[in-house]
Amino acid sequence: MTDALKARDAKDVEDAVRWALAEGKTLEVVGRGSKRALGRPSQSDLTLDLSGLSGVTLYEPEELVLSAKAGTPLAEIEALVQAKGQQLAFEPMDYGPILGGSADAGSLGGALATNLSGPRRIKAGAARDHFLGFSAVSGRAETFKSGGRVVKNVTGYDLCKLLAGSYGTLAAMTEVTIKVLPAPETEASVLVLGLADADANAAMLAAMASSCDVSAAGHLPRGAVMHFSGLYVSQAATAFRIEGFAASVKHRKDALMALLQRFGPLEAVAESDSRKLWRSVRDAAPFWANGSVGDWPLWRVSTTPARGAEFSEKLPPGAQYFYDWAGGLIWIALPPSHGAGTATIRRAAVATGGHATLIRASAATRAAVDVFEPQKSVLAGVSKRVKESFDPKGVLNPGRMWAGV
Repeated sequence: MTDALKARDAKDVEDAVRWALAEGKTLEVVGRGSKRALGRPSQSDLTLDLSGLSGVTLYEPEELVLSAKAGTPLAEIEALVQAKGQQLAFEPMDYGPILGGSADAGSLGGALATNLSGPRRIKAGAARDHFLGFSAVSGRAETFKSGGRVVKNVTGYDLCKLLAGSYGTLAAMTEVTIKVLPAPETEASVLVLGLADADANAAMLAAMASSCDVSAAGHLPRGAVMHFSGLYVSQAATAFRIEGFAASVKHRKDALMALLQRFGPLEAVAESDSRKLWRSVRDAAPFWANGSVGDWPLWRVSTTPARGAEFSEKLPPGAQYFYDWAGGLIWIALPPSHGAGTATIRRAAVATGGHATLIRASAATRAAVDVFEPQKSVLAGVSKRVKESFDPKGVLNPGRMWAGV
């Protein structure tokens, strides 16, 4: 267990990085620790704990903008905006349960640093698309800012897009600004029952190409469907969510059911159960650490939606999986007898135009294999130069994403 430096404010963060530079030390940057097991194991000398940087510093509901210190609990942000009839439209996933931690334990900064998104990704985008600005400390111990409080910003390079998904390897964010959006008045879901994967793929493509404005689409195979809250079926379920004003939701739900009836038997899901269902999808409920596959290696594959079923055909026997993002996101747990299954998963992902990330495995496995998609030489060179620009001495989260970066 490494020693921890707990920052009280942005100045403490700058001082900690400056000290690490002077002493030749490296720092593991941690918000509230809910995603600490993501990526390669820490190779740092000390932990820089940012959980003390907490609190909302600005919230203007009329302007759809919110600023908060990076360590602010995400659950606190969501409760605040919900009380004003608003939401984080990117629907950030809660990694706690699948990594063996507590639910609702993540931070706002952590959600942005890992570029989280949920089922609404197909309509609203990921965290990076709602990230307006930040203050941060680079690996040079320099405080810098980027962006602002408006969506259209022409102050220079869009560093928000760069830091989103960088896993704290470029800078330690101290304060962030995000866009919030009105929450839908209601929602409902439609299920098509009993479809094979290929037929489910076809149904999802048809729904997404329609005018029904579907905000989430996923396929839950028979072996996984029992793990999703809000469902009371025993066969495979291909699910679609409609959100908005009540009259519009009813009209679009009816239109969607008329469109999908050729694929198989249908079932409507009311608002309360629909919310439970998509939260389960968001948080990959079949693969929670306290479940029957809680110690199985867990992969997250992003691929071409139309080829999701083609990908699953390449999986080894016994694999458990389900689809989100209209087939473009596949969660897969592999039986331990297959090891991490790195070669199998990556080969299948490349063959279907996608890429794979190892989400859960032992520390030894995560140190031995590529957790993130291996980068080709040109892209690896760019990543290395970007890292050196922000953190030339490799002080911040060294090796968290790729060895040597």
